[in-house]
Amino acid sequence: MPILILVVVGVAAGFIATSIMGVKANPLTTIVLGVVGALVGGLALRFLFMMGGLVVGFLAAILGAMLLIWLWQKYGRNG
Repeated sequence: MPILILVVVGVAAGFIATSIMGVKANPLTTIVLGVVGALVGGLALRFLFMMGGLVVGFLAAILGAMLLIWLWQKYGRNG
């Protein structure tokens, strides 16, 4: 069940992060960035602050997705 929650939160975070950052990416890229961002953001925030909770995890997922989108824009895209 936690993996399903991670995927759902990651998908939502990816779409919110791409909207906030004004990125036009295809849905698969948005979903992958959101899920990986949820992992990165959730782990980093829990590690740094030892906090839990759905709201904190969701905010961390959005921030993680935004970080990955920024890195993708800067280094990943060809053009």
